[in-house]
Amino acid sequence: MYLRAKGWRILAERVRNPAGEIDLIARRGSMVIFVEVKWRQKAVDLDLAIDARRLARVSAAAEAEAHNYLTDGDDMRIDVLLLAPGRLPRHLANAGQF
Repeated sequence: MYLRAKGWRILAERVRNPAGEIDLIARRGSMVIFVEVKWRQKAVDLDLAIDARRLARVSAAAEAEAHNYLTDGDDMRIDVLLLAPGRLPRHLANAGQF
């Protein structure tokens, strides 16, 4: 719901391929984002929820799927959405690299 409220249209959820898994794929205009979602019971644990290894797996999975969601002229990026009870979502735009 957070991404939808920000104007993103959800294209897919839980996309798996041999390279890894993408929690969400969303589009706004010509930007397509591949989103890693991390949820923790305690907000303090969110700082350790994402690391280079996890981002690399999402990036590899996104590269394998990009042709299914991108059209000519589109841009893409890896984002992270951090969630914890009682906290506003923390959206890290452009958190990973291809």
